[in-house]
Amino acid sequence: MQTKSVKIGKVTTKNNIFLAPMAGITDIPFRAIVKAMGAGLLYSEMISAEGLIRDGKNTKMIADIDEKERPVVLQIFGGKPSSLGKAAYMLSPKADIIDINCGCSVRKVMRSDSGAALLKDSVKFKEIVSTVVKNSLVPVTVKIRSGWDNANLNAPEIAKIAEDCGVSAVTIHPRTRCQGFGGKADWNMIGKVKNAVKIPVIGSGDIHNAQDAGRMLEETGCDAVMIGRSCLGDPWIFRETLAYLENGKTPIPPSEAERLQIVKEHGDHMAAYKGERTGIREFRKHLLWYFKGMKGIKHLRPLANKMETLQDFHEILKQIDRGMYARV
Repeated sequence: MQTKSVKIGKVTTKNNIFLAPMAGITDIPFRAIVKAMGAGLLYSEMISAEGLIRDGKNTKMIADIDEKERPVVLQIFGGKPSSLGKAAYMLSPKADIIDINCGCSVRKVMRSDSGAALLKDSVKFKEIVSTVVKNSLVPVTVKIRSGWDNANLNAPEIAKIAEDCGVSAVTIHPRTRCQGFGGKADWNMIGKVKNAVKIPVIGSGDIHNAQDAGRMLEETGCDAVMIGRSCLGDPWIFRETLAYLENGKTPIPPSEAERLQIVKEHGDHMAAYKGERTGIREFRKHLLWYFKGMKGIKHLRPLANKMETLQDFHEILKQIDRGMYARV
């Protein structure tokens, strides 16, 4: 099996291994690391349509793009067709692709009839998708789930509606809204969605390693795979997956020196981009993900959770480099 490019409207990706959108995670510094590991398409965090059109400062930062990371997808969410249309119009001059989130199962999001709540109302879903496509200057995609619950597995029908509205690709996470991230992703649903539409289908869910990505492509016939939670602390999964698909072998794991270098680059970029205090505080979770499984992690955790400055961060890296903690 080999990687392949994917044509999404007028955008052609370098390969078919994509980074999933993750709230609080997939900002510019994180995307820069994943881009360096070879990901073919990068997604932003969820961008609130209401926050954007009201000129929210934090929302505008989430919608930032670095020219070096293209192609990049800006993902929007909301429950009002007019607001989503305005958001698409505002973002499309700088985005390569606009994605509509129709799969988020977080209650806070669904209270505004956004995210996975749209799977319960195909009429409203159609209105929203049509409005965004009409107002966007770039290709539009949607990200969906299998359905609301096991009694309402309507992903193929929803995907077909999206295609008929002019969407250029659909991503399917084959769990229901009621499952959240629990249970097992039903990859058979990815194949059903693929059979229902002619546009590219991107599969997501339960890709823990390179071999899983290869199996999903083979078993479902999807055009691309999207990696999310498995890359937290392990951006090397993109490099490993690309190598595995090309030659059937995965590279040796990163050395401790390489791991430390990537961690330092990521943390320093967070501080430079978001300001030292905010950037380092937000990097705390990343630091613990990078060194998950390390002997002595319980001693590292309180230090990481107290990081406030670059000096604090660099001192922890020095301790790790001196062998005060070891991976197991």
